[in-house]
Amino acid sequence: MRAFLVFFLFICLSFALLVPSSFGFQSDELLVDDEEFGLEGGRSPVPVGIRSQPSAPPSVRRRSSDFGGGSGGSDSDSKIQFSLEHAFGDSDFSPAGTFSARLKTSNHGAQTLTKLRFSRNALTDSEREKFEKLLQGDDFYRIRLPSNVVSPPGREYIISAVKARCLPHDALDEHFFIHMHGVNILAVDYGSPGACQYPRQLKLPGKWSFNSHTILKNTDLAPR
Repeated sequence: MRAFLVFFLFICLSFALLVPSSFGFQSDELLVDDEEFGLEGGRSPVPVGIRSQPSAPPSVRRRSSDFGGGSGGSDSDSKIQFSLEHAFGDSDFSPAGTFSARLKTSNHGAQTLTKLRFSRNALTDSEREKFEKLLQGDDFYRIRLPSNVVSPPGREYIISAVKARCLPHDALDEHFFIHMHGVNILAVDYGSPGACQYPRQLKLPGKWSFNSHTILKNTDLAPR
C-alpha cells in the first residue's frame, strides 16, 4: 500500500510540473504569431509607409500689385496710332499708311515710343499711274508725318522725299529712320535701304507693293 501511494504522488508531481511548462510554450508561439500576422487580440503591428506627414503649405504666386507695388511706382504705357501721308511730285498729300506704337510714360512724366509697327496701304490704280509718271520723269516721291504723335497738328508736319527711281527693286523697297524726342518727331530719313546709284536708271518694280522697313531712334530725356 505504501509503495502505491509513493507511485501515485510521483505521478501527480510529474503531471504538475509538465502542465505549466506546456502552457508557457504555447503562449510563446502565440506571441510570435501575433507579431508576424497581426492576429486580433495580439500586439498591434506598426504599419509601414502609411504614416501621414505634416503637409507643407501650398506656394502662392503674387502679382506685384499684391505687395503694394502698384502702378504708382512703375512705368505705364498705352497704344497710339498716327498716319503716314504721301504725294507724287507736286500733288496733294493723301493717306498712305498707319504707324502704331506703345506710348510709355515713366513715373516722372517722360514719354517715349516703343514697339513701332507700320501698315502700308496698297496702291490704287490712280496712285500706280502717278508713280509711273514719277519714274519716267525721275521726279520726287514725298512722305510726311505729324510732328507730334500724341496731338497731330493741323499744318505741323515732318516731310521727307526721295527720287522715285531709288525705290524699285523686286518691289518698292522703302526705309524709314524716325528720330524722336519724347512724343515729337524731329526728322525722318526716308529712302531705299541700299545706296541709290547715279545715274538713276529707269526700272519698273516686279511687284507694285511696298516692302517697308522702320527704325525708331529716341533721344535721351532728362528727368523733369
